[in-house]
Amino acid sequence: MPFLEKVMLKSGLEDLFDARDVTEVVYRVMRDLMTTEASDRVAEELENKEVLPTEDKALKMDVADLWKDTNPIVGFLSRVRPPFKKHHGPGLFNIDDDRFLFRVKNEAPMAKTGFDLDREQVVSAVFSATKEELSQERIQEIAQYLPGRVRELWDAA
Repeated sequence: MPFLEKVMLKSGLEDLFDARDVTEVVYRVMRDLMTTEASDRVAEELENKEVLPTEDKALKMDVADLWKDTNPIVGFLSRVRPPFKKHHGPGLFNIDDDRFLFRVKNEAPMAKTGFDLDREQVVSAVFSATKEELSQERIQEIAQYLPGRVRELWDAA
């Protein structure tokens, strides 16, 4: 089954474009926790892995294109700033479970329409589809960057 169809079905979303958009958001938050070098290793493994066999230009991309972020400004910033910390505490640059899930829900474009995302289900769906595309080494590397409950979702996916 194609990558975006897996995300769509497992997340409960009804649209491939929503699946694409929410995957990009989950990846953005994940990258925020990772070093640039670790993120590049993930991107390399996701190269040439089609999200969906289609002629639709809006969906004709590799999974790596979603990982790198289609927004050039966001993509640039994620490469030049240090990784956020996965620890809870004061400061803008900490990401705990709540902030991770909050960002997924609030940065997903469908949130603006009042669509209520089941954050954990959506994150689990993206994690599951992603892990099928990665080596065991990358799966373990990503796990070390994720906070508590989010790490549990990753391990269970």
